[in-house]
Amino acid sequence: MMKLILASGSPRRRELLSLYTTDFEVCASDFDERAIQAESPAALAEALARGKCLAVSGQNPGCLVVGSDTVVELDGEVFGKPKDADDARRMLRALSGRTHQVHTGVCVSDGTTAESFVDTCKVTFFPISEEEMERCIASGEPFDKAGAYAIQGQAALWLDRLEGDYYTIMGLPVSRTARLLERVSGKNLAVQR
Repeated sequence: MMKLILASGSPRRRELLSLYTTDFEVCASDFDERAIQAESPAALAEALARGKCLAVSGQNPGCLVVGSDTVVELDGEVFGKPKDADDARRMLRALSGRTHQVHTGVCVSDGTTAESFVDTCKVTFFPISEEEMERCIASGEPFDKAGAYAIQGQAALWLDRLEGDYYTIMGLPVSRTARLLERVSGKNLAVQR
């Protein structure tokens, strides 16, 4: 059986992939994301996932590699990971009381073929008070997250409603990823617990 590699250092993606199988290794990609241009935020998420996947796949021949990337979009603007506290504040103020989209791209490669998809979820936040925002920023939680928030963290208190796959917001749509892994590998990789 091919070795499965997750091309991400994200603890959230590691946790989510382990819902499907625990038999995988982690190899964070050194792919340069700044070189990627795309026609839309959704296409950007897919292109970034593909770039990460193929970078790790090229270094690990004969392995099955899954790469993923998440971007937050509000009114056509991409909100990546905040650069600093002021950038996190800017993003959270913009998202407060509004509906935005979260796009997660996933790519799977077996070294000879690569298939990818992007999944989108609509997220609506209640208004976020300045006090809640500052508490979140002081915790350090926003700094390695697209859009400056973790839906499974303090942003759970701001969530009004969502439309789509909750796991897309966390960074890996588990059910669609499992199906893609099975299609590319030709096998069910789920490990009995």
